[in-house]
Amino acid sequence: MSLPKDRPTVIIACRVLQSMLQQLLPAESAENAIFMDYGLHRQPGKMTRVLQEEIDKIEASSLILLGYGLCGKGLAGIKSGKHTLKIPRVDDCIAILLGSRQAYRQEFNAAPGTYYLSKGWLESGSHPLKEYEEYLEKYGAEKTAWIMDQQYQHYERLVLVGHSQSDLETYRPQALKVARYCERWDMRYEELLGSYEYVRRLIDASAVPDNNSEDFVIIPPGGEIRLEQFM
Repeated sequence: MSLPKDRPTVIIACRVLQSMLQQLLPAESAENAIFMDYGLHRQPGKMTRVLQEEIDKIEASSLILLGYGLCGKGLAGIKSGKHTLKIPRVDDCIAILLGSRQAYRQEFNAAPGTYYLSKGWLESGSHPLKEYEEYLEKYGAEKTAWIMDQQYQHYERLVLVGHSQSDLETYRPQALKVARYCERWDMRYEELLGSYEYVRRLIDASAVPDNNSEDFVIIPPGGEIRLEQFM
């Protein structure tokens, strides 16, 4: 099954990837880009419903590029309708930020217990320190400490991913604040330069000629995203 060559292209992506996509998208495609709230990843059931609604709103039969990983099964069950969907074949957006599945596997093999920060995550306010502050207000100190321990005690490394030295320098102060909080679990702090390559291939409609690619899932019209397609 080949990708459509003559259909409009629409991007629906997590806001965490917005700056990466906007730097690469041609002007005509940027007009058809929809960026969704990062908080959806915390509610996979809601993510499924909200993304389906966005897809169903698109009137013209289109090639829809989804800037998401499987995200806690949040994509499972989404139907393509009259469109063709192209999706990175990843569990979450870390491999996208790093530039490839291979880069992610390399980092995972080196340190499986890694929590990643990026420009998008820091700007959206999603990281352990922010969660601690939100939970503290809701639950008080004792319960918050227990919740945070359950979530993060098995992590050993905190990594800031930037896509330039400028990124790293700009977001390092925020990342170091998070790192100081995460010292309670003995997380060490590191920095990595990611790559735009995965995003570049996502927005290139000619990059995946069929559905045998290791890196992308292609859902034809009338199809549905299934968990096993990401295995």
